[in-house]
Amino acid sequence: MLLKGKTAIITGAARGIGRATLAAFAAEGADIYAHARAETPEFLADMREVAAGSGVDIRPLCFDLTDPRAMKAVVKNLTIEKRPIDVLVNNAGVSHNALFQMTDEETLRRQFEVNFFALFFFTQYISKLMVRRKSGVIINVASTAGLDGNPGKSAYGPSKAAVIALTKSIAAELGGYGVRANCIAPGVTATDMLKTLPARALEEAINSAALRRTGLPAEIAAAAVFLASDLSGYITGQVIRVDGGLK
Repeated sequence: MLLKGKTAIITGAARGIGRATLAAFAAEGADIYAHARAETPEFLADMREVAAGSGVDIRPLCFDLTDPRAMKAVVKNLTIEKRPIDVLVNNAGVSHNALFQMTDEETLRRQFEVNFFALFFFTQYISKLMVRRKSGVIINVASTAGLDGNPGKSAYGPSKAAVIALTKSIAAELGGYGVRANCIAPGVTATDMLKTLPARALEEAINSAALRRTGLPAEIAAAAVFLASDLSGYITGQVIRVDGGLK
């Protein structure tokens, strides 16, 4: 098992790429703090089922990442528990599709509030715990939209570009403390976010990929497992595209 003995935090673990990453990490033996915005009976039952099936410990962390007080309270509890955090997967995010001229200020601020600022401060807190141990892995889930400048992504794309730039800075600053930081940039992936994409835009995106299909959440999760494991011990500050050969 690639992650046996490691403890990970995964944000946005209730569905999509986050849920697939949780399943993949559990299958590889990692204990997990599973974040979701809302504590629902369905989420708690799902976490219990995955934990029982994989023989690992999964502890739900239910709070709004954009709530500074809630975030600080969670980090305080993690510090009190004194349980080493080996891996942080920042997956939680929101998407938006609209032309530049049709994107309002509220939407733009929301994209950055969730996709960048929440990630920035949560990583800041958790990385301090890693620095004390001189060991840790940070994996930020960005998007090819943060690299390629896609039409209709004038709010979402820049928020993910900021995540990519942040990842490189973190890698440069924390490498001396044994902390690695990398980005995964998924292409068009079969998650709920696709429901916000117009049918014609989705078809064009699929046709522009060499593999001519959407990616699966499990395929993104596989890249996260690799980056979290010791197999990638000399990889940091990188952006790994998992996009089916997107042109």
